[in-house]
Amino acid sequence: MGPLNGIRVVEFAGIGPGPMAAMLLADLGASVIRVDRPGSPTLAPGAKWPQMSAGRPVLEADLKSPEDLARVRAVVDAADVLLEGFRPGVMERLGLGPEECLAANPGLVYARMTGWGQDGPLALRAGHDMNYISLTGALHSVGRRGQAPVPPVNLVGDFGGGTMFVVTGILAALLERGRSGRGQVVDAAMVDGSALLMSMMYEDRVQGLWSDERGVNYLDSGAPFYDVYECADGRYLAVACLEPRFYALFLERTGLDAAELPEQWDRSGWPVLRERFAAVLRTRTRDEWAEVFADSDACVSPVLSMAEAADHPHIRARGTVVRDGDVVYPGPAPRFSRTPGRNTRAPGAPTPGLEETLKEWGVDR
Repeated sequence: MGPLNGIRVVEFAGIGPGPMAAMLLADLGASVIRVDRPGSPTLAPGAKWPQMSAGRPVLEADLKSPEDLARVRAVVDAADVLLEGFRPGVMERLGLGPEECLAANPGLVYARMTGWGQDGPLALRAGHDMNYISLTGALHSVGRRGQAPVPPVNLVGDFGGGTMFVVTGILAALLERGRSGRGQVVDAAMVDGSALLMSMMYEDRVQGLWSDERGVNYLDSGAPFYDVYECADGRYLAVACLEPRFYALFLERTGLDAAELPEQWDRSGWPVLRERFAAVLRTRTRDEWAEVFADSDACVSPVLSMAEAADHPHIRARGTVVRDGDVVYPGPAPRFSRTPGRNTRAPGAPTPGLEETLKEWGVDR
């Protein structure tokens, strides 16, 4: 049933981090109704799986229609959580802002996820993941020395800084509501979240352990023992042997002699270490090296593609990534001992009917 069984969520359809947040809540057992515009592509018959927007009944509504808006208000009045990702002011102009919704439903957790937040000079501006992380030091920190910053897909701003923090805010507000009986507004901004994800780097910088120069630090490809190396077949190996005991195991499995190498943390010797590591790792294929390190704590692993991930023994055993015929998709996380969640993305997974869900919520169609 999931630990959020009994929690009712109204999701206003969006893209990227919004659907991901609603997907996580649904995976955890919440009953989620997705409000989407008529004719939305996600509603089209035969849409391909897996979808982050799957597994949730859809209430089709034209929010400019008084009749449809009344239906949406009725659902919001019965909900525990409202999740929206419009620019500031949009929900207010629709008559669905926090003031109106909390007046009708004082226990409502009103979650707002935006790139720039509800206030500040950029609040009304458009943006994407890379824009949000460019102002927090996060984008500047990703990449190799002497080269341009590398966009880390949209994991840091959209999903790390956005989805994970709005879900954290929702869960915290629900917990507090259990004590006070009152809802509140959660203002989750991707720019805020991505800055907070950089906490360790900001801390290390204050202590003199991290440089603002890209690609020279111990976690950003600066250290030769925390980097990615090409193998004989053109595929790659992830080497992350930071601790001395793991580093020693790496040298042992590669056949390198520590006595013939610079000391691990002597930065002046890092170019030599990198050259030696690269040379030895090019002597075998990625999978041959994966076999060499398979039973070792050297912290070395193959770099797998999405197509390959589901076939790795550990990933397959836990269902971390699932292969279902030709479809590959991630499994749910985290795991629970008593109240397991569900995977809303699985092809053929049942989607609760809208009529049935409205009845459970006590809403008259």
